Amino acid sequence: MAELRWDPFLKDWTMVASNRQNRPQMPKDWCPFCPSSGNVPDYDVMEYDNDFPALRPDPLAPDGVGTDFFKTRPCYGKCEVILYSPKHNAALTDLSDAHMRRLVDLWCGRFDALRRDPKVSYIFIFENRGEAVGVTMPHPHGQIYAYPFLPKKLALETASAKEYYEKTGRCLFCEHLKNEKAEKKRIIFQNPYFTVFLPFFTAYPYGVYIQSNAHRQYITDFTDAEKTALGVTLRSTVGMLDSLFGYRFPYMMCMHNAPVDGRDYSAFFH
Repeated sequence: MAELRWDPFLKDWTMVASNRQNRPQMPKDWCPFCPSSGNVPDYDVMEYDNDFPALRPDPLAPDGVGTDFFKTRPCYGKCEVILYSPKHNAALTDLSDAHMRRLVDLWCGRFDALRRDPKVSYIFIFENRGEAVGVTMPHPHGQIYAYPFLPKKLALETASAKEYYEKTGRCLFCEHLKNEKAEKKRIIFQNPYFTVFLPFFTAYPYGVYIQSNAHRQYITDFTDAEKTALGVTLRSTVGMLDSLFGYRFPYMMCMHNAPVDGRDYSAFFH
């Protein structure tokens, strides 16, 4: 059973996928993401379709449990795994500038391919690292979810930016970055293309933001130099956290791009 169920309180769709409970326990000496497993070919960076997706391009009809009040819809979309390296124990901090650039190019390529689907409204690139955040597969990887709807937090973020732009004529993201740079207190480091900082309102300890210095909507909008700098900046940020704590720091990395639902967000989404 896999379907989307409407939460009328949060006004958001919940993904329900019982098949994810059937994920097998892997032998300790075998990893499906290592080329030696026979499950994947030799690779440098690679996209791998999730074996137990919560969203899929060929969803079955909902189970029939929906009513006029309890609304359901098919779990259309795509769940992809992005393999960072063939080395089982590698981390972003171990990857060269050139390797990081190939990873960024893969993210961009998958983003561009997934956005062509008119049923997809949002593409979410993310990574969870460490057992502390629930990771069961230690091989270095991230994921991409292509949603048929705009997740609630992203919808609120986008609506707030649009409201601010309509009131002031300015981009909320650009204004936020400008004010953080003016105060300087929470800036961790910056380069010509990106600024790394702890926002004034961060909800989590060490909740680091990485923001483009230029007004961009999508990862695919970055220039060649910006794509290279993104990889280096990500690696440096992870390395900073690892050095601070003296071990591989568990984290959740979330990339916020503008929605891909056909609307124009260019004036107010950064």
